[in-house]
Amino acid sequence: MNNTFIKVLVPVMLWMSQGLCGQQTALLIIDVQDFYFPGGKMELVKPELAGANVKLLLDHFREQGQPIVFVRHNFEPGGSIHEGVRPEKGEPVLSKDHVNSFHETQLDEILRGSGVDSLVICGMQTHMCVEAAVRAAHDQGYHCTLVEDACATRDLVYEGQIIPARSVHLSTLQTLKGSYAAIILTRDFIKKNTDQNE
Repeated sequence: MNNTFIKVLVPVMLWMSQGLCGQQTALLIIDVQDFYFPGGKMELVKPELAGANVKLLLDHFREQGQPIVFVRHNFEPGGSIHEGVRPEKGEPVLSKDHVNSFHETQLDEILRGSGVDSLVICGMQTHMCVEAAVRAAHDQGYHCTLVEDACATRDLVYEGQIIPARSVHLSTLQTLKGSYAAIILTRDFIKKNTDQNE
């Protein structure tokens, strides 16, 4: 063997031995917390519908035995993860103080340690912590899929103009589509992922 071949072969062998060869997909659930639901401090528009779709994704990933990571924002009152999508034993839950789920958390280390290179992202709010996670994940080399109907946001006001939640949501999806993430509906993702794993 020549020296050049050895220099290439050794890192590849290490990479494979660490379980990083091949695509591993994880579900990243961002900030599905009580304060976003009716009666909460920052109630969103139709969070129940988004939460129900997050639950469908969560059940699917559990059935498939694929990794799941929860992220929650440090905020009270209402900081608990919503009862409809509570983590089970062994599923990691990261707490954050910033919009970006990767900033000053162990998210990247947990994902890399599990061999994850592809993320399915959902949660709240679409235009804030969800968008930040998609952009940050993409910039760190992850392949991102954003599940559009498993996210929710709220009306915004800019210089006296009310921007409806649906417009905020759709404009965020449009800015992320293609350049940062594939955009898909819950039912379509579950069907596609089921077919691939059969």
